Amino acid sequence: MVDAGFTCPNRDGMKGTGGCTYCNNDAFNPSYCNPEESLGFQISKGIDFHAVRYRRAEKFLVYFQPYSNTYAPLSRLRTLYEEALGYPDVIGLVIGTRPDCMDTEKLDYLQQLSRKAYIQVEYGVESCYDKTLIRINRCHSFGESLEMITKTREKGIRTGAHFIFGLPGESMEEMLESVVHVSNLQIDTIKFHQLQIVKGTAMEQEYIRQPEMFHHFTLEGYITFIIDFVERLNPDIVIERFCGEVPPRLLHKSEWEAIRYDSILRLIEKELERRDTYQGKFY
Repeated sequence: MVDAGFTCPNRDGMKGTGGCTYCNNDAFNPSYCNPEESLGFQISKGIDFHAVRYRRAEKFLVYFQPYSNTYAPLSRLRTLYEEALGYPDVIGLVIGTRPDCMDTEKLDYLQQLSRKAYIQVEYGVESCYDKTLIRINRCHSFGESLEMITKTREKGIRTGAHFIFGLPGESMEEMLESVVHVSNLQIDTIKFHQLQIVKGTAMEQEYIRQPEMFHHFTLEGYITFIIDFVERLNPDIVIERFCGEVPPRLLHKSEWEAIRYDSILRLIEKELERRDTYQGKFY
C-alpha cells in the first residue's frame, strides 16, 4: 500500500467537505504509508514488510489506497503509476477510487497499461441505497457507481468494489436484500467491511447522539450474516475480504476484542463447513 497524497472531491470542496462520515485513513494506513515520503521509499518498505509476512511472495502489486487515487490530472497519474510499475518485482497496480473520480480519458490510459501489467480499479461503493450514501456524505449515487463500473469492465480492466455493512439507518433486511444489486454488478472482486466506529470521525459523533440508528454486529452475528449474504452472492465474484480490521486504539468501541482477520476467516470457513454451504448456493 502507498499513499501518494491524493484527496477526495467530498473533502476539498469540489462536491462537499468533511469527507465520508466514517473515514479516518489513519485507521488502515500502515506506518510506512506517508505522502511525505517518496513513492519508491514506500514501495520498498512495503515489499520488505510483506516479504517477511508472506515468505513465498516474489512479485508484488502496488496498492494505491488512501482517498481517491484517480483524483488528479492524467499527467500526474501517468507519472505515479509508471514509476510504481518500474520498481523491481512490481507486476501491477490496484487503484482505489470513487466512481466520480474516473473518466473516459483515464480509462483509456488504464486500458493501455492493462495490456502490459496487472491493473485493477477498486471502487468504493459502500451501499446500494442512495439514502445511506447521502447520510454518510459520499456525494455520489449508487447509479454513478453502476455506470462507472460498467464502463470500466467494458474496457477490459479488472474491477472491484467495496461495501460496508452496518451503516446507520440500514436494517438487516435491507443489507441482505442488497445482494441482488451487488450480484448484478459487473465486478471481478469484492471486499466486505463491517462498520467500525473510528475515533475522530463525524460518524463517531452521530453514534454518540443516536446509537439506536446503528446495527451492532457481534462477531457471531456477523459471521451468520456474512454467510447468509454469500450464499446468495453471484459465485463468479471473487471475495477478497470478508471484514475490516482497525487498530483497537483507534476504535470508539471494540466489539470483537481485537481478534485478527486470519482468525475470523477461519471461523467463517468452519461455519461454512458446519452449515454445508458455499458462495452462490441460493444465487
